[in-house]
Amino acid sequence: MFQELFTPSVQHALDLAGIFVFAISGALLAVRKNFDVFGIAVLAEVTALGGGLLRDLIIGAVPPAAFTDLGYFLMPLVATGLVFFLHPHVERIQSGVNVFDAAGLGLFCVTGTTKAYEYGLGLTFSAALGLATAVGGGVLRDVLANEVPSLLRWDRDLYAVPAIVGASMVVLCIRFDVLNAATSGLAVVTAFVLRLLAMRYHWRAPRAWNRRSEATEEKATAQ
Repeated sequence: MFQELFTPSVQHALDLAGIFVFAISGALLAVRKNFDVFGIAVLAEVTALGGGLLRDLIIGAVPPAAFTDLGYFLMPLVATGLVFFLHPHVERIQSGVNVFDAAGLGLFCVTGTTKAYEYGLGLTFSAALGLATAVGGGVLRDVLANEVPSLLRWDRDLYAVPAIVGASMVVLCIRFDVLNAATSGLAVVTAFVLRLLAMRYHWRAPRAWNRRSEATEEKATAQ
């Protein structure tokens, strides 16, 4: 087991902040889909807690943190109330929400990887679960909203790649026995900055080599 990288109070505050911004993104999508208040709350909860819940179930950390800490459960409901009443204003600061979402991505890929390793997984699988922690809630959100997950769409800015980089940095630090608050913080910041750069410059992952795009043909057929 690792020693705490941060004090429990700091770690808890960071987790709640990440949960809140993830919940905001889920609630906003629910509003765009014209869901009722229950649907907004469900999408907020799933987006905020889905990745961590999946991780905890896989590593056997039961009951999962989402069901043992009331703050984890209540924070998405706070986000639901905020978006329900103020969604036009929240939409106007979407760029700011995206920045905080990027910070949550960086934080959760690192804490997810660390927790998975603490529970006995190897380095590769710990990194995979770190990625799942960071992006799993978003995938569940899109599936419930009947959309192709953003993670799989070629026309969306890089999201998983920054999380993979952050998780990989953590396992390398573990491998060389240099994981501490400073190096884990560096991994968080690296994933965060990569995501911001991807949004700023619209970086996208390559598609299949030498493929013939059908997007234009599909559009022409539809017309």
